[in-house]
Amino acid sequence: MTRGLYLLFAFVAYAIFFATFLYLIGFVADLPQLPRTVDSGPASGLAMALAVDLALIALFGVQHSVMARPGFKRAWTRVVPPPIERSVYVVFASLALIIMFMFWRPIPGDVWRVENPIGVAVLWALFAAGWGIVLLSTFLINHFELFGLQQVYLHARNRTAQAPRFRTPFFYKAVRHPLYAGFFIAFWATPVMTYGHLLLAAGMSAYMLIAIRYEERDLTGLFGEDYAQYRRNVGMLAPRFGRRAH
Repeated sequence: MTRGLYLLFAFVAYAIFFATFLYLIGFVADLPQLPRTVDSGPASGLAMALAVDLALIALFGVQHSVMARPGFKRAWTRVVPPPIERSVYVVFASLALIIMFMFWRPIPGDVWRVENPIGVAVLWALFAAGWGIVLLSTFLINHFELFGLQQVYLHARNRTAQAPRFRTPFFYKAVRHPLYAGFFIAFWATPVMTYGHLLLAAGMSAYMLIAIRYEERDLTGLFGEDYAQYRRNVGMLAPRFGRRAH
């Protein structure tokens, strides 16, 4: 019974994540079909919009970074059963984004507006490529473990996960954090950059740069010299030409 409930919870958590991820794409793209996007929603004064939007970005960043740290996980699994710890994280991460969607305050005014059809097409192609890189990167590092499905599956089969191995598949041979690189592209590649979109892109970019520092500290602690050597040879978000990873 418990294993079945864990499986059910993990699949529900994954469904919530997937729906939230799809909405995030439309939110950043400012799709007119959506009730709330980065550039559509309740109007408010500039000071209020800045305060609310920065608080929403901070909420997202704190949730993602704090709950992902090994020390938090050790304490958290005294309360949450270990097989569903990652699924609970996925639910909280999705809720942080849903709260952002609900309460985001647009800030009108154009930073840039590209009207040339070729330029618009190129920027939308980059936007799509960014999200594609994000999704593909999750599969390169084990999509189902990342979103909690593997943990409950192994628990249901009374099996334990293999010890993590240091690997550098595909994108990871060129950059250390292709998933974050994909998000950078997706947030910044737009033919119409409003002040609200700029705040979102800049805020999320700042969060990712901070998150990378903590993540790399954890990875160095986990993989030791293998990761340290990889870090020296491979660029963080863009290829570092002239060097070769080992």
